[in-house]
Amino acid sequence: MGSIKSLRCRECGKEYEPQFRYVCEECFGPLDVTYREASINRHTFDLREKTYWRYFELLPITDKANVVSLNAGLTPLQHADKLGERLGLKNLYIKNDSVNPTFSFKDRPAGVAVSRAKETKLKAVGCASTGNLASATAAHAAKAGLPCYIFAPSDIEHVKIAQALSYGAEFVAVEGTYDDANRVASIIGDSKGYGIVNINMRPYYVEGSKTLAYEVAEQLGWEVPDRLIIPVGSGAMLNAICKGFEELHALGLVGSVKNLKIVAAQPHGCAPVVDAFKRNSDEVIPVERPETIAKSLAIGDPGDGIYVLKRLKQYGGLAEEVGDEEIRDGIMMLAQSEGIFTEPAGGVSVGVLKKLVDEGNIDKDEKVVCYVTGNGLKATEAIIGVLPKLTAVKPDAAAVSAMIG
Repeated sequence: MGSIKSLRCRECGKEYEPQFRYVCEECFGPLDVTYREASINRHTFDLREKTYWRYFELLPITDKANVVSLNAGLTPLQHADKLGERLGLKNLYIKNDSVNPTFSFKDRPAGVAVSRAKETKLKAVGCASTGNLASATAAHAAKAGLPCYIFAPSDIEHVKIAQALSYGAEFVAVEGTYDDANRVASIIGDSKGYGIVNINMRPYYVEGSKTLAYEVAEQLGWEVPDRLIIPVGSGAMLNAICKGFEELHALGLVGSVKNLKIVAAQPHGCAPVVDAFKRNSDEVIPVERPETIAKSLAIGDPGDGIYVLKRLKQYGGLAEEVGDEEIRDGIMMLAQSEGIFTEPAGGVSVGVLKKLVDEGNIDKDEKVVCYVTGNGLKATEAIIGVLPKLTAVKPDAAAVSAMIG
């Protein structure tokens, strides 16, 4: 591994030069980046920068001068002793990506994609998104000095794109559904040569998410955990994390990954992968109208859904869903035990973890890593209804003292 070798079709194996393409012209399968061999050992990273770019040789950028960095990554892997005690787990860890520069894991794939756009001299970047990805792409575009276009339905609430617009992105308000906005973004990207990070730059974009595997392994002393709890929207992150652990093994940085178990966590109301898994089917049936408070996971037709199912079979994994109440409970449980405030996607991870422990599907001695991918400040409306109501008190110390015991 090292510099890019090729783009390889995930379905038929056909290889291409690492150019501006994202689907196989033979079978229309997705393309993955492959690398030439590199001489790397565990000590290679000892004195490197404290960002995910410490793994530069394993990412699809040739010249470090083209790296667009906001110092994202190397986020805390918190030993969740209090939450673990509450759930009955001895070795629980939270991978907390809520503290990235734009407050979600999307800084990883967006940063890699924008860096690749800079390296290949694309004129502009953009994405089809109304949430975390829009913000991450816009922030990195601002740093790179590239125009950025956010494609989304015209009826989206302005507050949901406020962060992205603050970085100077241009909002392309498409009349219609999210699918309409996605289609327009794809056409514009291809026709104008713009890098739409989650569409025509997807082979490079998804490489950023595999650093969530690299960091966990390094932070655990180059050990592979027993189980990963991963929230699933499109499924790209789960697939990338699996790829990351496999690459580390191929490089000799970690031992066998054969015993690693993967859990795909989805919200009830938008759980097409869980539904397919429980039907023991290879077909992911799209959810036409997702209904869940976990908006960042409300992807009714997950692009990598079938590959998540393959990963679950490969790693003896599980797929489970939780409802809105369980998601809120997960948010509150994590906040009150570990001081981590997550958006609903993280509540899905914690909720599914609790459900599987309660059902006896996770052993108390397993080393479990639960991924928290976004900050709760992005979705406070999800828990407002369950927070304590405020009661005014007169400015009298004796009265206040009596009230708080």
